[in-house]
Formats: sequence, C-alpha cells, structure tokens
Amino acid sequence: MTEKKKTGFEALATKTSLYPQEQLQKVSKGKHSFFIGLPKEISLQENRISLTPDAVALLVNNGHEVWVETKAGAGSKFSDKLYSDAGAKIVYSPQEVYKAEVILKIEPPTTDEIEMMRPGQALISAIQLGHLKAEYIQALLKKKVTALAYEFIEDKVGGMPIIRAMSEIAGSTVMLIAAEYLSTANNGKGVILGGITGVPPTKVIIIGAGTVAEYAARAALGLGADVQIFDNHLYKLRRVKHLLGQQLYTSTIDTVTMGETLKTADVVIGALRAEKGRARHVVTEEMVSRMKPDSLIIDLSIDQGGCIETSEITTLSKPVFRKHGVIHYCVPNVASRVAHTATNALSNIFTPTILRAAEEGGIEEMIFTHKWFMKGVYTYKGGLTKEHVARKFGLKYKNIDLLIAARF
Repeated sequence: MTEKKKTGFEALATKTSLYPQEQLQKVSKGKHSFFIGLPKEISLQENRISLTPDAVALLVNNGHEVWVETKAGAGSKFSDKLYSDAGAKIVYSPQEVYKAEVILKIEPPTTDEIEMMRPGQALISAIQLGHLKAEYIQALLKKKVTALAYEFIEDKVGGMPIIRAMSEIAGSTVMLIAAEYLSTANNGKGVILGGITGVPPTKVIIIGAGTVAEYAARAALGLGADVQIFDNHLYKLRRVKHLLGQQLYTSTIDTVTMGETLKTADVVIGALRAEKGRARHVVTEEMVSRMKPDSLIIDLSIDQGGCIETSEITTLSKPVFRKHGVIHYCVPNVASRVAHTATNALSNIFTPTILRAAEEGGIEEMIFTHKWFMKGVYTYKGGLTKEHVARKFGLKYKNIDLLIAARF
C-alpha cells in the first residue's frame, strides 16, 4: 500500500512540530525567609513581647531567622534561654536587633529607636493615636519605613483580631483593677465589687458596647454588680445583651441621662473606641465633678485619647491620680498586667500571619495581595497612607489603592 503524499502545509506542520515550542510558564510565589527582630520594650513599663519561644521555634523550623534582644521576654516570664533553645539568636544591644528586616514590637518605637532603622524595613507595632506626635510620623517617613499598626490590621471577615484579643484581656482584667481600687487598702470607697445579701450592689457604668464591655459586664454580673451600658450604636447594645444572655440596662449616650446616672456610680469604665481616628470625650469634667467621692474611673480608651475629659495617661508604676475626689486609672497597656497571657494571645495571631507572608513572598507581597493586611499600613516607603492620621497633623497622604495601581 503506497503512502499518501502529504500536502505542503502538512509537511510544514510536521517539520515545525519538532522545533522547541514557546510556552507561558506559571509564575510561582517564591517562599520568602524573614529576618525578624524582637526588641526589648522601653516605653510605659511594657512587659509584653510579640512572639513566644514556641512561636519562634516554629518560625525557625520554617527557615526564618529571629533575633531577640536580651531580656526582651523577661516581663512575660520568657527567659533568654527559652528563646535561645527555640533557635533564636540573643543579641545584647538595640542597635543589633534593629538590623532585622521586620521589627515586631508592642509599643510604638521611640524617635531614638526609629533612628536605628533603615529604608525598606517593616515595622509592626501599636500606633496609639491618643498620644501620637507629628515628629513620630515624620521620622518614619524620613526613614522610608513600611509601618503597620496592629490597631488597623483586620482579618478576612473584617474583624480586628489583635484588638479583639487585647480587648478580651482588658475586659476580663478591668474588674480585678476595680476591686483593687475600691478597697480600703488602696484608700478607696471600702466597698466590695458586687453584692451580698442585704447590701445594695456596686453600681458599674460601662461606656461603649464592644468586646471590652462584653467581658467586663460578664465579670461584673458574675460578682453581683448592677451593670449599665451606654453606647450610641443600638446594634452594639442589642448584641451585648444577646451575648450576655440576660436583661440589663442599656442606653444611648445622652448627656442628661448619663450625667444623672454617673452621680450614683461606684465604677465608670470608659471603653469607647475612637471613630475615624477621632477620640470623643462623652463624659465632661462637670459630670466627673458631680460623682461620688472615692468613686473610680477606669478609662481603657486612653490609648486613643480617652472618652472622659479628665483622663490623663498614667503608667503601671503610678497608675492612679485623683481629680474632683474621683480616682482615675488611665493606663494604656492594661493587658501588660497579665503579660504572659497577652503574649500568648499576640503570638497566636502574629505567627500564622508571618508564615502566610512568607508564602506570599514577603511583607510587600502580603500587603498588595491581602486587603485585610493592607488595612494595617500607615506609612509606605516614605508616604503616609492613612487619611485620618494625615488630617490629624496636617500632612499629605497617598492613597494606598493608587499605589497598588501604580505598582501593576
């Protein structure tokens, strides 16, 4: 049987099929190895650290390098030896730890610490808008540092995981603080927090109906206190009543109603979050002046400027002051009182985030790939990217969404 003669086109196709063919290659995300620095905190008697030794061991086993400044974990009861055994390198000066590619901190760095940083580094820490100064922002911009605030970082469903965790701790801890400063031992009112048979219960007012309020109210109700919650968002008030599973007094923030209620309060807890970067003083100095002598104010919103006009920032070593005969407790890092627990909570959030960023190819890739992570950025390579921070200081800002467009 004779072979059928091929046409010219068939012969050409057969011939060219033997040549090497061009093909689009799949672009893969290269795993990035991070160089992470954990400095020792020097501000406000901060005791927390961002990662536990167990978290460090996991990161090291995944190819990352971690440097820990000596005694950085001491306040959380994690020794240098534990970090060293986990695979971290212990360094003995801040200058060394600030050589790292990514700096993980709790408190915002001081201007001296920013001086040790270099362009291209990433910083993840708190920003604390309440006592933020323009010099701090300008120093970061000058250094061209990419800074993320954990107050702004969201998760995939729009929640704020770090704020949520620290709020749970603050809400659970605040009633222990209240009991402490109501006692005669601390020159307080000399009353028990809660209630006993035949004695009227302690009256606790909570301003704000978020996570702090939920946990604080649960603790106070468990002790038998009379709890009242104020917030201007009705959906939050409904939510907290549903979560607590019982009826309790709730109200919108009305000046007259609140002023009358505060006159009989034993404990007032400020737990109102700033909206769009602006703190709101919903309790005026006049209201405070009409409160009972030796009653107690605990302003947990102080890191954002506070929600009580008479509040002034205090420290763990000197946590209280008196004004108009009312005791004020205004420590911004309440979770630092239980630093071991708080460090475990932070580490549980930071560790998977770092591992995910490594899979994406680095912090910059993580920022531009995940909107929820991008929300944390407030300075990026010499540009301020948060409008409300820029407005606070009269500075120019760059919309980070436009930076994404320019990048691609």
